Amino acid sequence: MNVTPLRRTRGVRIAAVSTLAVAALSLTACSGDGDSGSQTSGKADATAPAASGSEIKGQAGKSDKDPHSIDTGPTKTLDDCDINKTDFDVQKVQRPINHMLLKATNKSAVECKLVGSPTLKLGKNAQAATVVIEESKPQSVKLLSPGESAYAGITTSATDGSGDGGRNVDYLEVYIDGNEAGKSVDLPGGSVYTDNGARVTYWLDTPSLALNW
Repeated sequence: MNVTPLRRTRGVRIAAVSTLAVAALSLTACSGDGDSGSQTSGKADATAPAASGSEIKGQAGKSDKDPHSIDTGPTKTLDDCDINKTDFDVQKVQRPINHMLLKATNKSAVECKLVGSPTLKLGKNAQAATVVIEESKPQSVKLLSPGESAYAGITTSATDGSGDGGRNVDYLEVYIDGNEAGKSVDLPGGSVYTDNGARVTYWLDTPSLALNW
């Protein structure tokens, strides 16, 4: 029986199988190297250096800034009303008793501020200005546009007759804030009776507010 060809054939087959196995292992190794490269690349991206604190702050500043914002300039400061460009008028009223109404009108071409209360000198020999009614102080300074008026109520004497130093006076001088000089104003009827109960309000918006004290 001749067995040599059979053994030779089987040997050839075993060699071929071995060759295929080696090739398969080589391909697997290459594939593994590729996967390892991908994983390594991914890790490198994940561990990339983060932005520094200054860079983040700068980016936040850019995002917070409103490109449409407009800077506003300083608020314009109004001047005090010029007494030489302010007209004054005083009139006696029926109610309340012992009261007069002082009116100040801006005759200039610009808006001005009338601060506080008028300072009154009732009579040429008056030793002190008329006392101001502090309770009448408004919440804001009175601003007068050209031609606009403000009002102050004047109590000429104590309404209950308890005042001292009563006398008739024929002179009234008015001072306003921001001016050195005063301006004389004609009294209704030429004179008025006054005593130490005389009072004056702050500058107010309307006659009714001025006479409500």
